[in-house]
Amino acid sequence: MSELTFRTRLADFMESARVRNFIIGVIIFNAIILGLETSEPVMARYGGLIYALDRLCLGIFVAELALKLFALGPRFFRSGWNIFDFLIVGIALMPSAQGLSVLRALRILRVLRVISVVPSLRRVVEGLLTALPGMGSVFLLMSIIFYIGAVMATKLFGGDCPACTPEQAANFDAWFGTLGRSLYSLFQIMTLESWSMGIVRPVQEVYSYAWMFFVPFILITTFAVVNLVVGLVVNSMQDAHAEEANAATDAYRDEVLERLKSIEERLDKR
Repeated sequence: MSELTFRTRLADFMESARVRNFIIGVIIFNAIILGLETSEPVMARYGGLIYALDRLCLGIFVAELALKLFALGPRFFRSGWNIFDFLIVGIALMPSAQGLSVLRALRILRVLRVISVVPSLRRVVEGLLTALPGMGSVFLLMSIIFYIGAVMATKLFGGDCPACTPEQAANFDAWFGTLGRSLYSLFQIMTLESWSMGIVRPVQEVYSYAWMFFVPFILITTFAVVNLVVGLVVNSMQDAHAEEANAATDAYRDEVLERLKSIEERLDKR
């Protein structure tokens, strides 16, 4: 068997469903192991075993990438997903002692490898990446709206407030005292996290017209602009799924045509 044939067969084997399912299993098992490392009682009793199993999982990932590199050669780096896997495993191989001890926490990034292994998750990520150019315009629009709203909120609610109690004045200053604080507070309001009882109602106790600012802001950002982002992502995912379905249909059609052609050739020989 020639080296080229061996590499081709090895590449097919590494891309097979059996190997893919095995790697998915190792990723899930490794995620559980890394979660157990956060438990002090478990580590006190089984720390050695857990570290050994973690190193075993890392060894499997390294062996997988090494086999793919050997089978594909330079073609390995033509795939963005292969580069993604290479970087994730490479981070796990970096030393984690002394000043780089924070890298131990980054080992959990290995769980992200499940994205590159599971086709359905890859479609989701590819849909998000495809939607990025369209989302750029939406984010620019949202940034303009946020900037205008932050300037207005700082002017309306962040200045001196003679009618406020000291506690109210302190809260208003924390929420809208500067442009940066106003931007952060408006972001919290956009997410609808404690926006009414936490911010808007206390402000409205002093400024009765405050609802005329906050309600339109929520309607524009939360229910309009954010839904534009969702719509772009969904549309991109549908397009990616349609392209994949069309590719599968074309491949099946080509296979059927090849079979018909071979049948026709055999009939002609008779």
